[in-house]
Amino acid sequence: MSVTVTAPSPAGVRGARRTGAAPRRRRMLVWVATHALAIALALMFLAPPLFLALTALMTDEQALTSELWPRTWNWENFATVFAKSELLRWTANTLLYAGLGTVFMLVSSVPVAYALARFRFRGRRLAFLLVITTMMLPPQVVAVPVYLIWARAGLTDSLWPLILPMLLGDAYSIFLLRQFLISIPRDYTDAARVDGCSDLRTLFKVVLPMARPAIAAVALFQFFYCWNDYYGPLLYGGVAQEGWTLSVGLATFKAFHSVQWNLTMAATLLVTAPVIVLFFFAQRVFIEGVTLTGVKG
Repeated sequence: MSVTVTAPSPAGVRGARRTGAAPRRRRMLVWVATHALAIALALMFLAPPLFLALTALMTDEQALTSELWPRTWNWENFATVFAKSELLRWTANTLLYAGLGTVFMLVSSVPVAYALARFRFRGRRLAFLLVITTMMLPPQVVAVPVYLIWARAGLTDSLWPLILPMLLGDAYSIFLLRQFLISIPRDYTDAARVDGCSDLRTLFKVVLPMARPAIAAVALFQFFYCWNDYYGPLLYGGVAQEGWTLSVGLATFKAFHSVQWNLTMAATLLVTAPVIVLFFFAQRVFIEGVTLTGVKG
């Protein structure tokens, strides 16, 4: 007995493809309709950085037009930014400000938050209320007297008036850390005390390892704040470019180069790229820390 296999005709193949393509298109349309809001929001957030990157690669003349796509890819714009500005110096100043400011904030804020969360003493609620109150005080209100203090100390025209106050703690970080620390069960610290640990050793050996997500979150908050801070470095950075940070240098970049938008966008891309990369690498612990430091107590 022989079996005869008949090859499908071209019309049949096309019909089968059309039959299979129709459900795929339908599923695609359903998927787009279901996620239309998310797609619109994603495009809205992606459009500015995409426009920034494309403009940074245009020529001077094309950057002044309404065209969105570069005719030629001018990668040398980034080299021109380094050649025409003190970008490396500003980056070093910004890293000094953000790095030391973050370390000093953690060293001073963690013990304060631990005391407010764990210790029972008279005036604890008043102390916490004072911390909350300082968060509502705009820095511009005390700018003149604080500036005079630093001027008499001879530390203006430098970043030390912005770094040294971090040794006194940061109200926002103290608040977030305190909210997390009160969520840790007291059984852990009580057990450590029964084993003979002092308060300081309990903090370092028991509490801090459990509070790593919250500490990482406030550290990233502080680093991003210092990196993007414009008011403080503008007030204390001085008139010499050697004392500026990236935010101050970027703000004046446009005036120095007669509104060369391609170079301005290239400089903006170089300034924002490090914090974007840092966020992508630390986003898991950052989101976890923000979630755990929810308002409580």
